Order: sequence, then C-alpha cells, then structure tokens
Amino acid sequence: MGTGPRAVKRLSAAVPAVSRAAPFVRRVAVQLRSVSVLDLSTRLAAQVFLTALPMLFVIAAYCPQEVREQLRTSLRDVLGIQGIVQDQVERLYAGGERGSGAWGVVSAVVSLVSATALSRVLQRLCERSWQLPHTTARTAVWRWFLWLLVWSTALVFQGVVRGGFGAGALLGFPLQVAAATGLWWWTQHLLLAGRVGWLPLLPGAVLTGAGTSVFAATSSLWMPRTLQRSVDQFGLLGSVFTVLSWLILFCTTVVAGIAIGWLVAQERSVRRLLALDRGGFTRAR
Repeated sequence: MGTGPRAVKRLSAAVPAVSRAAPFVRRVAVQLRSVSVLDLSTRLAAQVFLTALPMLFVIAAYCPQEVREQLRTSLRDVLGIQGIVQDQVERLYAGGERGSGAWGVVSAVVSLVSATALSRVLQRLCERSWQLPHTTARTAVWRWFLWLLVWSTALVFQGVVRGGFGAGALLGFPLQVAAATGLWWWTQHLLLAGRVGWLPLLPGAVLTGAGTSVFAATSSLWMPRTLQRSVDQFGLLGSVFTVLSWLILFCTTVVAGIAIGWLVAQERSVRRLLALDRGGFTRAR
C-alpha cells in the first residue's frame, strides 16, 4: 500500500531534473532551426552521393588493387552491400588500366574539383553552428582539398578499423568511435580556419563521432535487408533511393552533432571542465 507515496516522492524528485533540462532542450531546438538542420542534411547527403560516384570511378581507375580491395570492404561493412548491388561494386572496382584510359586525367581532375562542394557545405555547417562569418575562398580552398584527401584515406581503412584490426567488433567499435571523434574534431578546426580553439570543438566532435558510429553500427541490422528489398522491387534504381535515404539520416546525425556541440561547449560545467573560462571561444584573426 506504500507504493503510492513512494511513487509520488520519486515523481516529485524527477520534476526539478525535468525543469532543469527543459531550457536546454529549447535551446537545442532553436539551434537546430537556426542551422536549418533539414536543409543542410539533405544538401550534405546530395553532395556525398553526387560527388562520391565520380570519386569511386577515379579510385577504380587509378588506385592499386590493394586500395580497391580495402574500399570495397569498407563499403560492404558500412552499407551491407550484397547481391546485385555488390556485383555492380565489384565491376566498378575492376578498374585497372582500361578504366584509367577511359577516364583520362582531365576527367579525374574535374571530378575531384567537383567533390569540394561537399567540403564547402560542411564548412557552411561549422560556420553556422559557431555563428561565424563565411571564410573567403582564398583562405579555404586548400582546406577543401586537404579534407577530401584525409577523409578518402580514412575511408580506405574504415573496414579494417571496424574489424578491430582482426580482433573483432569488441575492439573495433571503440576504435571506430575514437577515430570518428578525432576526424570530426580535426574537420571542425580545419574548416573553421582555426578561428575556434581545439577544446571548445571537442563536445561536437564527441557527439558527432559517437552518433555516426552508433548509426553505422545499427545500420547493419536493417540496411542489407532494406537495400536488397528495394533492388528486388525497383531494380538498381531502388538501391539509389535506399542509399540516399541512409545518407540523409547519416548527415542529419552529423549536422545535429556539430550544432548541438556548440551548445554543450557553452554549458557552465563543460566550460569549467575544459578550462574554457580562461579565454573566449574564438581566436582573433
């Protein structure tokens, strides 16, 4: 019979916690709206899709066989590619001399330059999240190419990291979270042109790295079946719809992680933990 008073007591204790969390939740909603989370997520996904295909052809045409094998493993592990889609990927990475001759150096350069559109959208996301003015192209252009180079290299080793260098998922998942956190930490600092110090960028890196790693890990539970069902119903066009939907969800995780990271970095307890009260977030240029 005493369960009623105890339940009321627990509820009364929970009310202050909810009250304290409510302002932060409201600030999160305002921040996501200010960065246009749906718009940026869709644009990021579109750029990943539109620029990834030409870069895949470039990789198939010019990279050694070992690199093609690593990329094929990474794509299979992340997206759960199988069946007809896997056959298409196998053909794509059969590249070799014939592929490089078909592409040509000029086409390869054009595809790489076009891929900087993804870097530019990410830069806009970081600047909106941190409420900073847009960087001039002269300052940012080399950063776009450097970001593509580093992330393309990271993609090559994605499958090995996910497998824990042969030790399995028990080691692979923590390594993936750590690697993703480091990459997103560096990405923000690079694309913001060093205008924000490293420590304030850490909360956004942790949120984005952990969020994308969890999303990629759980995707293996549903993505292969969804992808295969789409191919069975609509052919290869169905795989396009499925991959685009996956990319939009993935990019939403990225946008939310970086945007909310700015809010977390402003929390008094976080500022005290990271010793941010000793100076401002941004650096003078």
